[in-house]
Amino acid sequence: MSSIVKVENLVKYYGTEGNIVKAVDHTDLEIERGKFTAIIGRSGSGKSTLLHLLGGLDVPDSGKVFIEEKDMYALRGDALAAFRREKIGFIFQDFNLIPSLTVWENVVLPLGLAGKKVKENDVSDVLKNIGIDDKKNALPSTLSGGQKQRCAIARALVSSPAIILADEPTGNLDSQTEREVMGILKKCVRDYGQTLIMITHDEGIAQMADVVVMIEDGKVVK
Repeated sequence: MSSIVKVENLVKYYGTEGNIVKAVDHTDLEIERGKFTAIIGRSGSGKSTLLHLLGGLDVPDSGKVFIEEKDMYALRGDALAAFRREKIGFIFQDFNLIPSLTVWENVVLPLGLAGKKVKENDVSDVLKNIGIDDKKNALPSTLSGGQKQRCAIARALVSSPAIILADEPTGNLDSQTEREVMGILKKCVRDYGQTLIMITHDEGIAQMADVVVMIEDGKVVK
């Protein structure tokens, strides 16, 4: 197995003595390159905390997260932020689009933040591939939920990150749009060779994944 992400003895607790929540409790995990991995578990199982730790959005109490063999939490401050921008793309349930920017501007924003040149043909190809090229000049307020999520997917793809982390990306979508978005995500994994790690509570979506990881009480149990 070619691992792109490796987690070693990862720990994240919340609360104070006598009222401690073991969100991630001495967890080990490996994620295979180029696969769609679904992380499932009941509410409060620790799956969202684990995703945030994989993405550098939270800091562990102890343990290590390696992305392409780089110890992410050996970095601090600006160095960690730069590493996160380069290596990780995010797709959130609530889209996180900037209302005053067009679809195109939202999509290329990570490139600007990373100081990368915008290759217009490459961006157009991504927009065409996921079906919103005709919306590139539209503002988010004029888009449907599915179109907003497609925009968020394009934003995650254009900087060619090592991994894409998706936190319940279909949670705000109707069932038909959910199927369309999942089809797009699976196509992106195939066409762009991406590694997709998705948090979901939906067993139907989990069944679409190449690998399913079950979290219970902050630990990987399956």
